[in-house]
Amino acid sequence: MSLLKRIEKTSQAQPTAVPTVPTAPPPGVEELRRRQPPAPPHDAYADLKIHLQQKIVADLDPKLDLSKQDQVRGKIQEMFDAFLAQEEVVLARTERNRLFEEVVAEVLGLGPLERLLEDPTIDEIMVNGPRNIYIERYGKIERVAATFESEAHVTRIIDRIVSPLGRRVDEGQPYVDARLLDGSRVNIIIPPLALVGPTVTIRKFAKKPFTIDDLVKRGTFTSEFVEFCKACVEAKLNIVISGGTGSGKTTTLNILSSFIPNGERILTIENAAELQLRQEHVIGLESRPPNIEGRGEVTMRDLVVNALRMRPDRIIVGECRSGEALDMLQAMNTGHEGSMTTVHANTPRDSVHRLETMVLMAGVELPLRAIREQIAGAIDLIIQIARMRDGTRKVTEVTEVQGMEGDVIVTQEIFKFEHAGIKDGKVLGKLKPTGIRPKFMEKIEAANIFLPPQTFGVDSRLFS
Repeated sequence: MSLLKRIEKTSQAQPTAVPTVPTAPPPGVEELRRRQPPAPPHDAYADLKIHLQQKIVADLDPKLDLSKQDQVRGKIQEMFDAFLAQEEVVLARTERNRLFEEVVAEVLGLGPLERLLEDPTIDEIMVNGPRNIYIERYGKIERVAATFESEAHVTRIIDRIVSPLGRRVDEGQPYVDARLLDGSRVNIIIPPLALVGPTVTIRKFAKKPFTIDDLVKRGTFTSEFVEFCKACVEAKLNIVISGGTGSGKTTTLNILSSFIPNGERILTIENAAELQLRQEHVIGLESRPPNIEGRGEVTMRDLVVNALRMRPDRIIVGECRSGEALDMLQAMNTGHEGSMTTVHANTPRDSVHRLETMVLMAGVELPLRAIREQIAGAIDLIIQIARMRDGTRKVTEVTEVQGMEGDVIVTQEIFKFEHAGIKDGKVLGKLKPTGIRPKFMEKIEAANIFLPPQTFGVDSRLFS
């Protein structure tokens, strides 16, 4: 009897249920688990795939270099064909190819996630337990048909993600930030903290970075705004990019960083390396969590302090979240002009308040006025970006930090997004100048860069 027939016969047999005494889950957990879809029916195809995987993994030479993908794939193909021939399994060509790709993904890749990672239209992958996988495509979240076999299956894939990085996920360390080989950012959290099962969130790393033209076509930027930003970066203004989660802060930071001249020494500091700078002289630094013994942690603040000793022309901090904001502001105020960073905030004014709070998190007892003077002296420009209701990302506000008046930081809008309604589900509108010429134009013109008055919506006849 062939393997496929034996599997079908076994799957049709009804095993005798063994009575067990159920244990009551914590309040709330039972309701969450009830919402989970039932496990998919046990079919011969799924069992065949499991048998194939186990056989290939058991027989695969442990000395084989898994980094040589083509060589390993060829070896798996030989074992795959031999196994099907030996067990007299007959499959249609499409099913055979699909089965082979799924087995390869399980042996070498990330199982059900492999196909999603290869899809260029997908921006984010969200695994909520073994049978709930969602994706974000074109700014919209949708559920996909792919599933894991069990929580143990999800756990195996999680181990495959974190093991090469020297990280671990277990009851002692139930959550971790990591990244895939292609640079995609991964967050993992497991039970007992995640009530629905192992939860994985992957922010995909674009294999082909967005260009300025791409973002202008998408309506994120306008051509006038691009010219303005290019002038600000070349004139070494200190810039903060503000926005919510998934609003496009890192993409905007990448675009602005591309305007930095080639002859400058650039240091990037990130929790997980995402920036893709094309200049020649770039040094990337990445923070490190503590090891199993709780030692060896290197924080963002440590890296910012160390970066000041590395003779940087520009310091780019991927994101300010804590006390490193104080060192970043001090760097901007002490000869490292042209630095850039991002913060999580809903408005430019909120981003100023967040910077104040993060400076206080540094543990240095400073009066609020001194903190505000640091911010007002360091930051020249705040760019606010947001994700709209239709999933698109747009720059909604560009604000100049003008200085202090009494105990208050004074800001002034230079550009603002004007909504023009919604048509066919798409948000209409455009980023327009407010008609105010920023005070920092003196810095830009000192760098021999001259922008036409129309950039700011000012009538050129006023300057004739």
